[in-house]
Amino acid sequence: MPDLTGDDAAAVNSLRSAVMRLSRRLKHQPLVSDGGRGGRVDESLSPTEMSVLGTLARCGSATPGELARKEHVQPPSMTRIVALLEAKSLVRLEPHPEDRRQKVVTQTERAEAMLEESRRKRNAWLADLAGQLDEDEWATLRAAAPVLEKLAHL
Repeated sequence: MPDLTGDDAAAVNSLRSAVMRLSRRLKHQPLVSDGGRGGRVDESLSPTEMSVLGTLARCGSATPGELARKEHVQPPSMTRIVALLEAKSLVRLEPHPEDRRQKVVTQTERAEAMLEESRRKRNAWLADLAGQLDEDEWATLRAAAPVLEKLAHL
């Protein structure tokens, strides 16, 4: 880790705090007609399960081991998560094309539709929030978005 001092250390601290606060707010946006109680598109999905579905949408089909590495969880945990998603008809397990001992996890159309609806509603909420920025702030945010995306995937 680089030895940060002064303005750089303050910027890292501010970035961490802002990203965590914004992430919490995004997670708790009312995304369904639930009487204003808030929540995700499907209340039965944990944030980890939603993350796995997002990874499958972004990266395509993968073995449970590959998903575990991408999600930074242990393989036995991923096996349980995949089983829960399969039971909810959000993923299907297919034979691995080269290794019959393995399975490949693929998201279902139901999962794709659910993720799209979640993204649409969260994007609308965030766009409304960003609409409160002035033009210079909005330009800065547009320029920073690719850098934040890169940080998220390092």
